[in-house]
This record gives sequence, C-alpha cells and structure tokens, in this order.
Amino acid sequence: MNGARQLAASVPIRTASGGVQVAIPILAVEVMGDVGLGAMLVALALLPSIVAAPAVGAILDSVKTPRVPMIASAVATGAIFAIAGGLGILPTWLIAVLLALSGLLSPFGFGGLSSFVGHSGRDAHRAYALDSLSYNISGVAGPALVAVLAPTVGSRVAMFVMAAIVLVSAVTYPLMPMASRKSATNVGLLKSMAGGVVAIMTQRKLTTNAWSGALAELGRGMMPIAAVGIAIAATGDAAMSAVIVAGFAVGALVGALVETARSSPKYPERAMLVGFGLSGISMILAAIDFGFVWTIVFVALSGAFNAPAAAAMLLMRRKDSPPEVVGQVFTLGAAMRTAASAIGTAIAGMLAGLDPLWVLALGGLVWVVGASLMFFYPRAPK
Repeated sequence: MNGARQLAASVPIRTASGGVQVAIPILAVEVMGDVGLGAMLVALALLPSIVAAPAVGAILDSVKTPRVPMIASAVATGAIFAIAGGLGILPTWLIAVLLALSGLLSPFGFGGLSSFVGHSGRDAHRAYALDSLSYNISGVAGPALVAVLAPTVGSRVAMFVMAAIVLVSAVTYPLMPMASRKSATNVGLLKSMAGGVVAIMTQRKLTTNAWSGALAELGRGMMPIAAVGIAIAATGDAAMSAVIVAGFAVGALVGALVETARSSPKYPERAMLVGFGLSGISMILAAIDFGFVWTIVFVALSGAFNAPAAAAMLLMRRKDSPPEVVGQVFTLGAAMRTAASAIGTAIAGMLAGLDPLWVLALGGLVWVVGASLMFFYPRAPK
C-alpha cells in the first residue's frame, strides 16, 4: 500500500517534467525553427535546481508539515508549464524566465520527494527501487505522451497536458507519508544549508556517489537533443525524437521493474559502476549508424542498465547520509544530476551543427567516465 502511495505521489510531477523536456525542443522547432533555442529553454528549466537545492533541502528538513511546500511547488510548476505552452505567442524572454523559475522549484518533486522514501516502506532497497521505478515510469510516460500528442494535436497542447498532470501530484502528495524531520535539525536555516553542502562535498562516500551520478546524467542529458537531429535525418520529422527518448525510458522501466523484485545488492557501489558503465557503452553503440531502429534498440538497452545503477545510487545516498541533513543530501544530489543534465542539453545544443550520432556517442563516453568514478568509492574494511 505504501508503495502505491509513493508512486501515486511521485509519478505525475516527474512524468510532466520528463514530457516538457521533450515537448519544449519540438515546440521550438515547430514555431521558431530553432533547435538551439529549444536546448537553451530546457537547460533553463533544469539548471537553476542546483541553486535552489540547499534551500529546498533545508526547508524540508526544518518545517513541521513538509507536504505544504511540496503541494505549493507542484501548483506553481503546473501554472508555469501551462504558460510555457505559449512559446511563439508570448515573448520568448518571459517563457525563459518562467522555465528558470520552474527549475528553482524542481528539487521539491525530485530529490525532496526521494528524501521521504525511506520512511514509506519496510525495506529500504525496495523503497528506493520503487523510487527508481517512479523515475522510469515517468520517463516512459512523459516522452510517450508527447510522442502521441505532438504529431496529432501539436506540441503546444502537449505542454498544456503536462501542466495538468503536474497538478495530480498536488492532490496525491497527502497520500504519501512525509514525517517531519524538524526535531533532528534544530539549527538555523543557513546552518542547515551549509551542513548539507559540506556533507556532500567533503564526505568521500557521498562525494563519489554524487559526482558519479551527475556525470552519468550529463551524458544522458545530451541524448534528447541528439535525438532531434537523428530523427530529422532519419525520418524528416522532429517529433520522432520522442520515440528515441521513450525507448530509453521503456528500457529503464523494464530494468526498474526487475530491480524491485530483487534482493538488496551486497555491493551497491559495484551495481552503480557496472550499471552506469554498461549504459554508456550501449549509448555509444546506439551512435553507430546501423539504422534508426537499431539506434532505438541500443538506447533502450542503455536505459535497462541505468535502472539498477540509479536504485543503488539512491540506496547508498540514504545509507551514507548524516541523519540531520538527509533532505539536503537528496535535494542537492538530485539537483547536481538535474544541473548536469541541463549542461549536457546545452552542450548538445551548441553542437547542433555536428552529426547528431557523434553527439550521442559523446554523451555515452561521458557516461562511462561517470561510472569510472565509483572506483574511488571507499572499500569496506575486511
């Protein structure tokens, strides 16, 4: 029952966010004829989370009723997505500012929500496997909905649908247990913020975990923009890029479903290393020009390997976090991944003149580098 509540609370807002990352570039191409603008807008929707994460974590660690700011952030995000659907009608600068504001709110529905997961089930591994499943269901549902809506009713309508989906989380948040951590902090907001940053940047286990996950996400962030170029070259239709992105998400969904049925890995750091490494290698294989279908197949394989690595990353993050800064570690860790994804998206946008398969391969290579950081994770004493 707790697992169902966890998914009901987390899937809608993450689905909408994943869909917007695909819908915005397609909308930018349709109404402005500019892939680079789409990449910039997606980056603006992602990058600010790294700035807001310490404050969001400190708020969630210190308020008596954490679901109140969670609900408020979901309502505001839904409103922003609806207005952003006016790209090409409203001034571009206004859309850019609003998407940046949504980036400031995103840590609530991602790392902030994940920080409460450990209390929503008896088994921590299953809880975080379900959280990984939530991300992957969302990753499938968001791009898949856009893939259906964009060619039929248009990407502008797809943006409005994503806005409505966000509001579902505002309704379902009360279903998920969100225990107050106020008694564990009992320090000022600024000290709490500083404590989380210090923990994730100086404690070797958390630092290795965070940077490995961030680099892997930087590589993944290059994929949606590369997918636009690949889709145009292969089919002449930018909207078909959603099929590539959905392929990754479907693979990740299958991997996450398998992970929820498995027992907790004895060495989660190895699961991160191997999973992220194979994800990057699969993405490099997807960049070899075997044809559009094979690109989708290898991208899906990359997603399947990514799922257990992501679940292990979340489990380790909870295990290694000092109890007084759990929210901080999760929001900052998630924000690092979101910001890295934004940087990857921006880099892919700047490389839009190159062969998109080369851009996809570069993303896979960065992914492998991120995986290799887990070699530096401290080994347990024998």
